Amino acid sequence: MLKLLLVLCSLQLTLSNGQGCQNQHQLLAFVRQMKKLLSSHEAAFHQGLHNMKKQLTALQSSFQKQTSANSEICPQLVAPLHGKKLGKKVNVGHEVHFLCDPGFHLVGSETRVCQRNRTWSGQQPFCKNEVTLSNSSFSHPPRCTNIQGSYHCLCDIGFRIKSGICHDIDECELFQSSSRQMRICIYECINTPGSYQCSCPQGYILNHERNSCEDIDECSINQHNCSHSENCVNVYGGFRCVRPECPKTRLNTSYVKTSHFQCERNPCPMDSKACRNAAHSISFHYLPLHSNRSIPKVLFTMSTTQFLGDNLRFVILGGRGHDVLAVQRSDRQTGELILTSSVVGPATLEAEVEMTELSRKTTLGRHIFQITIFVSHYEF
Repeated sequence: MLKLLLVLCSLQLTLSNGQGCQNQHQLLAFVRQMKKLLSSHEAAFHQGLHNMKKQLTALQSSFQKQTSANSEICPQLVAPLHGKKLGKKVNVGHEVHFLCDPGFHLVGSETRVCQRNRTWSGQQPFCKNEVTLSNSSFSHPPRCTNIQGSYHCLCDIGFRIKSGICHDIDECELFQSSSRQMRICIYECINTPGSYQCSCPQGYILNHERNSCEDIDECSINQHNCSHSENCVNVYGGFRCVRPECPKTRLNTSYVKTSHFQCERNPCPMDSKACRNAAHSISFHYLPLHSNRSIPKVLFTMSTTQFLGDNLRFVILGGRGHDVLAVQRSDRQTGELILTSSVVGPATLEAEVEMTELSRKTTLGRHIFQITIFVSHYEF
């Protein structure tokens, strides 16, 4: 461009010095050529911008698809005992199929689909021994021994002799009492030849004694489908994806998130009484609870690490199902959230509890506890 300006200035200087019309025609021809050259460069520049924009759009679309694919997944499923799981993909819309080994039949959903709410359709299946369909098939002759002109017959453990035949003892029918304390299996009992086995619902595994169910912590073993912007909270028999949010700005009062589960109030304007009366901080708490829990039960303890006043006051401001909850003082600077009535799950309880710090009846500060309680479907 600098060279072009120098050439034009030189030609203009030549013309001004009175050189003939031939030089004028040369200048006009040169200008036309330069205009064509600039037009071609301009077209190439715009084409380059268009191609770059197109590539950036394609790259953005690819990233969005990857992000969407990563967030729209269901948690991994496990193969049932004595069975197989067919299918590895856990994206929305994909299916997983289950089969049982020979001698077992499937109880539960043969096919489960990853749904848009990132949960699986149906119920987690298990494989049941086919021979349990008829206890008569367990029967067999006893082992008999001649003893001094007579004979003595015995059955294997788990069988009893009747009418000269060893019949299976159905432990599930005899001992699977309706009383939880008397049951041989805390969840389901499956009769087998000469014995029995226990099974657990989805979200649980058998303990080392093989008769009780222990919760699987999907969050700690990364068997959940919570997105990067959500927090995984383990509950009995499953998990929840939560994303607590600070309150929106209102009456000159605003909050900033200082951790995943904590919001702090921003400094107040000098003349804003509403802001000064608002809670200094808000914390979020998520608790698991067994169904039909015995009462009274202390669910949550509240206190402050920097106690400057002479008294703390606790009150439930509201929530869903707070009628089965109450607060009480346990000492000078500690409060407790109490379950006052048994709750049969599955259910979700919510309570907004305010803790106020006082000094000679003057409010020094307020803190809000947003407490969510997930009641499981089972009593274990």
